[in-house]
Amino acid sequence: MHKIPAQIPTRHPRISRTAAGLLGIVALIAAAGPVSASPGHHGPGDNPPESIELPNASSAEGIAAGGGSSFYAGDLFEGDIYRGSLNRGTAKEIIDAPDGRKAVGMEFNKRHDLLAVAGGDTGQAYFYDTDTGETVAKYQLAQAGTSFINDVTLTRRGAWFTNSLKGELYFVPIDRHNGEPGKARTLDLKGPASETPGDFNLNGIAVAEDGRTLVVAHSAKASLFTVNARSGESRLISNLDLPFVDGIEIDGRNVWAVQNTINQVSRIRVSDDLRRGKVKEIITDELFETPTTAALIGDNLAVINAKFNTGFPPTADTYEAVIVDAFGED
Repeated sequence: MHKIPAQIPTRHPRISRTAAGLLGIVALIAAAGPVSASPGHHGPGDNPPESIELPNASSAEGIAAGGGSSFYAGDLFEGDIYRGSLNRGTAKEIIDAPDGRKAVGMEFNKRHDLLAVAGGDTGQAYFYDTDTGETVAKYQLAQAGTSFINDVTLTRRGAWFTNSLKGELYFVPIDRHNGEPGKARTLDLKGPASETPGDFNLNGIAVAEDGRTLVVAHSAKASLFTVNARSGESRLISNLDLPFVDGIEIDGRNVWAVQNTINQVSRIRVSDDLRRGKVKEIITDELFETPTTAALIGDNLAVINAKFNTGFPPTADTYEAVIVDAFGED
């Protein structure tokens, strides 16, 4: 497999249509035995609204928790970034991205007000200063058109990005003192997570409770895998069948897996050693319309509706985050 050379970021002053095969949209499949979700009532976003619209968005895909009750979300095809609040029940555009950018998965570094954003089929990744709206750094992680930079997670050392068309991850270190992103490198995966049997493979990514082990969602395999961030070795989290798995969130031993085409989120309890998992709850909501990613805010999940069921690019009039209860009965 061709390895993309490590990239030096295109730096900016700190102050200062993807192919239709993206998800292989198919007819909606009814989930077996769903449990209806309702808004949560603990922590940030007490008594939140049922949904929060992204005003004037042309599309949507990614979302990340901010500070307190806030979140960040993106316009997939325009690349613009929104900031929303569960407490206020509103969102507004804060970054008007340059032409040609995309906004897929994203993650927020609160310490440095830094938002990492995956750039989809551009092969790029971006880091934005959420205070100023300026681009901090831009990376060409992989070749445009033959890659899909899908999602990102943050560890204490930096940002990890997935590529849905190749069995590799990309790491961008972030200076812990000043928040400056450094030189990117490629990690070739080994084992089952490295395989690319479908049109869309690696998807969501999150870091486990230990702060080091990565967990990746694999859409084609309907599975979750752990990845050793040093060696690239991967291992299946057994006992799970997660068709159309997309974005994932982790909190302790709980993993939330968004399953886009079947309009549900599975809450999974994983074993301490991350070798096994068990679905504890299926979260559904009548407002779900091809959800893709979710952000955990207190006891709530803010779940983005991508609405790919309307076409690709989608043609819906509005795009929103749907707010549901993250926890049910074990």
